[in-house]
Amino acid sequence: MIRLIGYFFGVGVMLALVAAAGVGIYISALTKDLPDYEVLAKYEPPVTTRVHAGDGSLMGEFARERRLFLPIQAVPDRVKAAFLSAEDKNFYTHPGIDVTGLVRAIVTNFQNLGSGRRPVGASTITQQVAKNFLLSSSQTYDRKIREMILAFRIEQAYSKDRILELYMNEIFFGLGAYGIAGAALTYFDKSVNELTVAEAAYMAALPKGPSNYHPFKHTDRAVERRNWVIDQMVENGYVERAEGEKAKAEPLGVSPRRKGTYLFAGEYFTEEVRREIIARYGEDALYEGGLSVRTTLDPQLQLYARKALQNGLMKFDRLRGYRGPREKIDISGDWGEALAKVKSLDDVPEWRLAVVLESTKDSVSVGLQPRREISGALEAARETATLSEDGMNWALRYVSNGKRVKASSPEEVLIPGDVVFVEKAADGEGIYDLRQIPEVSGGMVAMDPHTGRVLAMVGGFSYSDSEFNRATQAKRQPGSSFKPIVYAAALDNGYTPASVIMDGPITIKIGNSTWTPKNYDGKAAGPSTLRNGIERSRNLMTVRLANDMGMKLVAEYAERFGVYDKMAPHIAMSLGSGETTVMRMVSAYAVMANGGRQIKPSLIDRIQDRYGKTVFKHDERSCEGCVAKDWMDQPEPELIDNAEQVLDPMTAYQITSMMEGVVTRGTATTVAELGRPIAGKTGTTNDEKDTWFIGYTPNLVVGLYLGYDKPQGLGKGSTGGGLAAPIFKEFMAEALKDKPIVDFQVPEGMKLIAINRKTGMQAAEGEGGTIMEAFKPGTGPADSYWVIGMSEDGSNGFGEALSPQANKAIQSGGGGLY
Repeated sequence: MIRLIGYFFGVGVMLALVAAAGVGIYISALTKDLPDYEVLAKYEPPVTTRVHAGDGSLMGEFARERRLFLPIQAVPDRVKAAFLSAEDKNFYTHPGIDVTGLVRAIVTNFQNLGSGRRPVGASTITQQVAKNFLLSSSQTYDRKIREMILAFRIEQAYSKDRILELYMNEIFFGLGAYGIAGAALTYFDKSVNELTVAEAAYMAALPKGPSNYHPFKHTDRAVERRNWVIDQMVENGYVERAEGEKAKAEPLGVSPRRKGTYLFAGEYFTEEVRREIIARYGEDALYEGGLSVRTTLDPQLQLYARKALQNGLMKFDRLRGYRGPREKIDISGDWGEALAKVKSLDDVPEWRLAVVLESTKDSVSVGLQPRREISGALEAARETATLSEDGMNWALRYVSNGKRVKASSPEEVLIPGDVVFVEKAADGEGIYDLRQIPEVSGGMVAMDPHTGRVLAMVGGFSYSDSEFNRATQAKRQPGSSFKPIVYAAALDNGYTPASVIMDGPITIKIGNSTWTPKNYDGKAAGPSTLRNGIERSRNLMTVRLANDMGMKLVAEYAERFGVYDKMAPHIAMSLGSGETTVMRMVSAYAVMANGGRQIKPSLIDRIQDRYGKTVFKHDERSCEGCVAKDWMDQPEPELIDNAEQVLDPMTAYQITSMMEGVVTRGTATTVAELGRPIAGKTGTTNDEKDTWFIGYTPNLVVGLYLGYDKPQGLGKGSTGGGLAAPIFKEFMAEALKDKPIVDFQVPEGMKLIAINRKTGMQAAEGEGGTIMEAFKPGTGPADSYWVIGMSEDGSNGFGEALSPQANKAIQSGGGGLY
């Protein structure tokens, strides 16, 4: 018997050894190609790039996975407690595998054999880290064993806090959010530190199955799972029972954070920054790099710019009549459901879509587009309103078959089922004004002339309606707003503001054809000073001046100022016939406002990587004294501007002074009503296709244009002074409202001499019609009367005799406003 027992024992031992050897070989095979867990030490997950305005306001977030990395030390204890209670209450005591939980899972899976239920995993947080970072999610025993082996190794290599940090920053929470910091913002628009017990519990409930506990699709399930987590927190001693019961009684309170841009009116700016970062660093850096971008945007100035441009576009558009509804819908059934499907303007919240319900001779009744709740459900109630008479009158002139027609009553214009935009009227509850998206558009830029920082930028009426940025992408002819570049080149090369040029008819041979430019008013003013030429925007004078000094010189200055990269030296280019952008034109004027120093326009002040290291800084000025550790009676630190001097500072003042005259006496007198020193220039292109105004104070440059995206005439009489300058004026009135009045500084050594406005010669004491003019050292008014562009034989300087009308103009010194 003993021998038999010994025999069976020996067989058993042999079988056990064979089994152990088999298990060892099996495990050895599984571990042979295990991933290297040391990569966890170099963990750099895809992180959200965040873009901020100059005052720190969040403008936008860009990510493929909405994640913000958060060190474990920054995670509040109650949030850690929620995750430990939900996922792994023995996390800080087990070696990577929870044996008790594993046995319980084995028993449960054995009981569920043949039931079709999904096997219970009993994974610890460490095992989940191993699976999420190093393995696949396949439901196999091989993967599970490999996961456990890796869990043991990870526990030996890293601290518990590091493992929990990896877990909480990697897991998926649904709604595109990864990591606890990103999830808190996505679901509650809060930082992790602001989460309540109930909110933290819901966060901990999500990793098990985000889609199963969706806050709106499966609200009951989500609340049940959250409450279970709260019970576990109470059971584990993290939360008092009374506090737990109070938390369970709270609603989910999910308030999803909006995606894309966040700062109102900043959409064009944010998108331009996005494109710049991609061009500079690539898409992966933007969507995964976790960059922190501080832009130059001033949110308040941006609001002023948006409002001013929108008002100008709407004012012009309303005068052209009503063009018809945005859409037509059937109102015989539930008009609210049909109206909700029509796309509104997300970035023009003042406007709402409405459908005409009834239109009579005396009034129009409309139904307002229902608003959507956070869950996506529409408002149950159907809100109605009435269009005001004042807000409707402009539409009585409407466009029919391409012609403007005058209607006698609203019922001829608006028909039931028409979908239109409306805006709440200033007076009266339930009263709205009719609106329409302007067909005309434009772009606007405001810039700090000393640094090139773009403080505001508007690329059109609505980004939601058109993402095309007319401030940076639209290439338009600047027209007469280019003339200051021509005059600056002249002043920098021997001419003075008092130099006299012939303003008379010109015919220029270009190849086998001829070009006969004209002044805007069709008249000739005769001999006039450079100042007069720019104040009254005289085309003929500008062409003569450009011809006299040579177009190669004009082209050189246009390139120096950044208006063009390469300008063709054709004489017609002197009148702004080339194409450029608002951004480039504003940058060029900034050179004149900045004393002739070159500036680099920038939308970005600084970019930091995910570790806080600065990888880009726009300000290139140096300051050696700024890094001194101690005060040793040394001079005060001084910022050294190394920017290239592309224009003589005295020339910059001269052209500034001349453009001040444009505002006080010339083509932009509406701007003078601001009562501040402002220099600027209007611009109107051929056939009134575009109108411009660019102007500046000592500390702010602003430029804009108005025009149709598909160029066409704006209408006879549409000028930069009449259309663009009032928009500039409206913006500046708000932007400078609380700012002190600052004069343009006269450079040291410059002489101010009284001259005769017509002859450009020094005025005699007590003489009328004079003006103080700025001259550089060694220059001054001419001693004798000399007219550039008129030869001794009385021709116009192009080999042609002057007409009788031109001679008469010369004698009288007369001429038109332009």
